[in-house]
Amino acid sequence: MLDYEREAAEYDATRGGEPRAAAAADALLGLIPDGAGRLLDVACGTRIVTRRLAAGRPGLRVTGVDLAHGMALRAAARLPGAVVLADSRRLPFRDGTFDVVTSVWLLHLMEDPEDVRAVCAEVARVLRPGGVYVTTVDKAAAHDVGSDIDTVLAPHPRCPARDDAEAVAAHAAAYGLVPAGRARFPGVGQGRSPRATAEDLRRGWFTTLAPGDPLGDRIAERLAALPDQDRPRPDPVFTLRAFRKL
Repeated sequence: MLDYEREAAEYDATRGGEPRAAAAADALLGLIPDGAGRLLDVACGTRIVTRRLAAGRPGLRVTGVDLAHGMALRAAARLPGAVVLADSRRLPFRDGTFDVVTSVWLLHLMEDPEDVRAVCAEVARVLRPGGVYVTTVDKAAAHDVGSDIDTVLAPHPRCPARDDAEAVAAHAAAYGLVPAGRARFPGVGQGRSPRATAEDLRRGWFTTLAPGDPLGDRIAERLAALPDQDRPRPDPVFTLRAFRKL
C-alpha cells in the first residue's frame, strides 16, 4: 500500500488534479439526494473532491475524515474546521448523524475483507434511516482499457479486489443498505504509459509479484518494448455505487 503521509504533498498533481476531481464530484452529486443536510466524506484525502461537493450543493454541511495526518492537513487548509483525523473502521460520530456518506478510492485499499465489512458497518451506523452511501468500486478493473499495456500485463497475478462491486453490495446488505443507483466518471489524466507502468510494477504496485520476481522482470521488459513509452493510453472509467439505508 502507498504511504499516504509521504504521498500527500504530490497526491493531487499525480492523480489528475482538478479535472479528475471535477469529474468525480459531478458523478457523486448526481447520486446525492436533493435536500441532504449533512455529508461525511470518508478518506477525504486532500479534499480536492470534497470541497466541490460543498460548493455544488449550497446548504450541504460537509465533514471530512482521513487517517493520514498529511492528507488531513491539506484537507483542513481547503475547508477549515471540517476535517477529522480518524479511522474509517471506527468513525467518531454518533449513530444516525449524516444524510450522506461518501468514500472515493477507499475500499480497494483495505488489506482484509473484514476491513471492508467494518467500513460498511460504520457507514450504516452513522447514516440516518433513508440516508445514502456512495462509494467507488472495482477500481483496479477500471484501469483495464484494452490497451497494448493491458495485453502485456495479462499474465501478472493481481492483488485481490477488496472493492469488488458484488462483495461490497453483500457487505452493505448485511447492514441494511440496499442498492440505490450507480454512475461512472473518467479518471482524467490517469491513463497509463508503458514507462510509468513498468516503474509501478517494479515497486510492487497493483500486483502480488515481489520486486525482482523473474515474471515481473519479463513483463517489465515487454513494457519497455512498447512504442510511445511516455504516451498515456486511454483514461480509466471509474464506477460509483449508491446504497440507501432502510
